[in-house]
Amino acid sequence: MKNQHLKNILELNIGVIFISTSGVLGRSILFPPEITIWWRCVFAVVFIGLFCWYKKYDLKIKSKKDTFSLVLSGFLLGAHWVTYFYALHLSNVAIGMLSLFTYPVITALLEPLFFNIKFSKNQLILSGLVVVGIYFLTPEMNFENNDTKGVLMGIISAIFYSLRNILTKRNVSHYNASKVMFYQLIVVLLLLWPVTIGFEYTDTSNWFKIISLALITTAIGHTLFVNSFKNFSITAVSIMSSMSPIYGIIFGMLFLAEIPSISTFFGGVLILTTVVIESFQSARK
Repeated sequence: MKNQHLKNILELNIGVIFISTSGVLGRSILFPPEITIWWRCVFAVVFIGLFCWYKKYDLKIKSKKDTFSLVLSGFLLGAHWVTYFYALHLSNVAIGMLSLFTYPVITALLEPLFFNIKFSKNQLILSGLVVVGIYFLTPEMNFENNDTKGVLMGIISAIFYSLRNILTKRNVSHYNASKVMFYQLIVVLLLLWPVTIGFEYTDTSNWFKIISLALITTAIGHTLFVNSFKNFSITAVSIMSSMSPIYGIIFGMLFLAEIPSISTFFGGVLILTTVVIESFQSARK
């Protein structure tokens, strides 16, 4: 049992590391966010579709209720990605990712309403610590500059992300995670397709980054992340994935030369502490 729990935590953290590449890739790709997300979905659908074919997964949807749920969760995923990429373009990797990670708090408040479970005071406290950590990680804000706009877009993205994750937990209770991601990506692809009509592709340097975004961040990272919903509560997953901004900031330092301040490191310690505590709590459960 302990070995299985460690395996589940390891898979979740690998997924989080891969998802964390979204910051540096999303900021460095020069296409508008809608175009980037659409091509991300095109390549990711191919990758996941081939994986499902290789594994011989049944891609049939069992009911109209499940169809509606997958379509709605796909819409929420697309809205989350587009607003998140706007947050990255308006500010930087640190601000974009850190503002997004208000979503553990939002999730802790919303999950009991959807799954008829009691509010956990411990998880609310841990979510609060994440917010404190984000406060130290975020530079001083002025509501007239792009950094602040980036934070606001990040928080809006966090709301979409929380709702999508909560809804997706219902999906993975009786569907394979790869299958859930496959259909959600198709929904995003169809919704954003009209935006791509007439767009002129003048910069060819973006394609390798988009393919990396589709394969590493989406097909592998998000599938492992969604699969973890079977093993943990959405709130627990949200808190444990709060390491993502730390990984993202490290990637930003290495590839974009975006150097964080001392307060950023202090906030990172708070977030890391929260992740460790939640990991031990989930192990006891």
